[in-house]
Amino acid sequence: MESIQFKVIKSSKQYKDYCNMLENLVMMEKKSKLQQDTIELLTVLIEKWDQKHNTFSDADPVELLVYLIKTNNLKAVDLAKQLDVSKSLISDILHYRRGLSRDIIRKLATRFKVSQELFNKPYKLISPVNSHLKDASVMNTKKTLSRAV
Repeated sequence: MESIQFKVIKSSKQYKDYCNMLENLVMMEKKSKLQQDTIELLTVLIEKWDQKHNTFSDADPVELLVYLIKTNNLKAVDLAKQLDVSKSLISDILHYRRGLSRDIIRKLATRFKVSQELFNKPYKLISPVNSHLKDASVMNTKKTLSRAV
């Protein structure tokens, strides 16, 4: 019987190597029992590393999305196509002009293979009405203007 030769991940290089191996195995059409077991083991090891080393829980959803886009070598346009949404929606989200809907949260979590809870956190939007203002204390306030008669 063949044995699986993997160890607990202890370095970024090892983490990247295991991620690449996992990706290659997942892409295969027909998998042997050993390959299926290897996929399960690599998944557990990678998830353990992620839990210990990723601070996604501290980031707001937009910061997390920006990070995931960069690490996956994507552009906003590519992500829009993959999620089947408009480019302007992704742009508005990335620039804090629109919030994340439940549908977008589900699509992002599925696309990046992360928990939906990471995207389902409150964060401050920038009101387009006041986007020209530089002072953060007045950024999300509305001005009432009276008409001159």
